Amino acid sequence: MNSKDRLLFSTMMFLQFFVWGAWFTTLGLALTSNELSDVIGPAYQAVPMAAIIAPLFLGLIADRFLNCEKTIGILHLIGGVLLFAAPALIANGDGNALRYVILANMLCYMPTLGLSNTVAFANISNRNEFPALRVWGTIGWIAAGLVVGGLGMSSSPAIFTMAGGAGVLLGLLCFALPRTPPPSRGKPIDFRTFFMVDALKLMLNVPFLVFMLCSALICVPLAYYYAYTAVYLPQVGFQATASTMALGQISEIFFMLLVPFFFRKLGVKVMILVGMLAWVARYALFAIGAPDQVVWMMLAGVILHGICYDFFFVTGFMYTDNKAPKDVRGQAQALLVFFTQGIGMYFGYWIAEVKFQPMLAQSDALVKAIETPSFGFWESFGKMFLADKPQVEASVVQGAMEGWKTFWMFPCLMALVIAVVFAVSFWDTYKEESETVEHL
Repeated sequence: MNSKDRLLFSTMMFLQFFVWGAWFTTLGLALTSNELSDVIGPAYQAVPMAAIIAPLFLGLIADRFLNCEKTIGILHLIGGVLLFAAPALIANGDGNALRYVILANMLCYMPTLGLSNTVAFANISNRNEFPALRVWGTIGWIAAGLVVGGLGMSSSPAIFTMAGGAGVLLGLLCFALPRTPPPSRGKPIDFRTFFMVDALKLMLNVPFLVFMLCSALICVPLAYYYAYTAVYLPQVGFQATASTMALGQISEIFFMLLVPFFFRKLGVKVMILVGMLAWVARYALFAIGAPDQVVWMMLAGVILHGICYDFFFVTGFMYTDNKAPKDVRGQAQALLVFFTQGIGMYFGYWIAEVKFQPMLAQSDALVKAIETPSFGFWESFGKMFLADKPQVEASVVQGAMEGWKTFWMFPCLMALVIAVVFAVSFWDTYKEESETVEHL
């Protein structure tokens, strides 16, 4: 890959995750701060709903008609424009309309997750180059968190305006990417392709089936982190929430660069299992540290995100690309998104919302009692590591923290059960192909 293409792909990954990270990380806090905490679950559920629907489009259009880079560009332009409508809806308290705007945006965004992987893999000579490109997505998410936190926008609807602008810019950039024709161009169109039947056949392979099912199940506890960590941290005393959560992506950079090394040393099974157990540890830290608001436990839980994500998802992308025949790799990546970001996360957000309801009143009471401080951009970098316990009535804090302890213990135990099931039932090896990539 030449330096120009490397720059383009790195920028694509950066902006793609900047767009998502700008609003997704602190959506729960923005809704809570604008008296819409009761729609956190439904708003987040719009994301996996899109992930379920989007691969159907991906299998029909992206694999056959439009060049991959053009499809990504068009989708990001539409999605970016949609996000500009969100701040007004939040200001008007229209949670239902907001949910549909998020759904429409994510219907455009979700197909690009698989497509960006397809375009990248089609233009690199060795799969081990992928983490070095994908790490720029992590940097983009970090940059979004630092900017949002530094500008004091963690609880502001303006996060959507920032994300929309970045989305439009990304859409324009995608048209400059290397031409990547659809892998199934010229083949007859049938409903087998539309419903990803070619990729689904891979699940006749028992190890791949176990991998997919456990991937979907582990995303149920993952949904807890994305939807409610930004609601939880301010109640513990963190003030620059988006910046604090960016620490998870900072650790992700470190571990992502080590993925090829660990992949060769540990193999698929151990890598994924370590990622699952990291999620167990994260939720255990959140739960155990809640009653006394132990700051180091909260920080450790956030920082574990690097292992949680890289050892599981990046390994999963590489494993899926290796298992799939060349002409269905786009479908296979979409299938992985369907099961993880779709099925798993949908039920995860639904279950998390149900578990959050018993403590909703205590949580809202603590949020109302906490005064939101103001600080400068550079000051936020120091606040990402620090927490000042809320100076409110002890009974209010105690009631909320006991609720949070119970809330976090459920995903902890569920992740542990899934990790045990995976350890017992998954047996496969990863054999790297020796192939030369066609320069398109």
